[in-house]
Amino acid sequence: MQSLASLSTRRSRVTGSERVGPYTLLRLERGDLEPGVPGQFFMLEAPGRLLPRPFSLCLAPPGELAFLVDPIGPGTEALSGLRAGDEIRVLGPLGHGYRLEVERPLLVGGGIGIAPLPYLAEQLGGEPPDVLGFRSAEHAEAAALLPGAEVVIDPVLVTELIELRFEVFACGPEPMLQAVAALCPTAQLAWEAPMACGYGACYGCVVEIDGALKRLCLEGPVLDGARVRPRVGAVA
Repeated sequence: MQSLASLSTRRSRVTGSERVGPYTLLRLERGDLEPGVPGQFFMLEAPGRLLPRPFSLCLAPPGELAFLVDPIGPGTEALSGLRAGDEIRVLGPLGHGYRLEVERPLLVGGGIGIAPLPYLAEQLGGEPPDVLGFRSAEHAEAAALLPGAEVVIDPVLVTELIELRFEVFACGPEPMLQAVAALCPTAQLAWEAPMACGYGACYGCVVEIDGALKRLCLEGPVLDGARVRPRVGAVA
């Protein structure tokens, strides 16, 4: 994780964007930005909005950083509307990502939670197996970002595909992560919370971790399943 003294925003030019099902894959010039560790996040300026938005890195092709955006509100809609040549401010990488030193990885994603998995798969190497869950066939088009992944669509639960002999890396909606934590306490889970700064100053991302309220941007966003108490009736 970057030290507070080293934090500064960079202006980055949009190189392009493309539709992936209902999502937008936003591509930015990398410049001197480092891609960081899979599971870390970046704060992207949302044009016309006061606060930036946090995003995991999805892809890191040469010279670019790509982010998967779900246009569900004014900020993400503004980001999805960017075109080649536009510029935005970017801060990152931030937070703690996944630990990659495992023998038998299994990548588990739900909906927009698949965002960090393509870059994670690349960094792990060896084409690790992936299981993905989506709410509809349209959303499942995003599975193209992880060729060869096993895909299920609601009402089938992605947790039904998890084999306990693997070491799980997961990202998705909170009920899914709670279910994964109950099934695999050693799983590495990437969580989401509202963030206004990304480095602990605003306390906007305080969540319960280890039985106490802590800032997700500093503790995570990737946390071990054992640090989270599964909720009764969690489903995925």
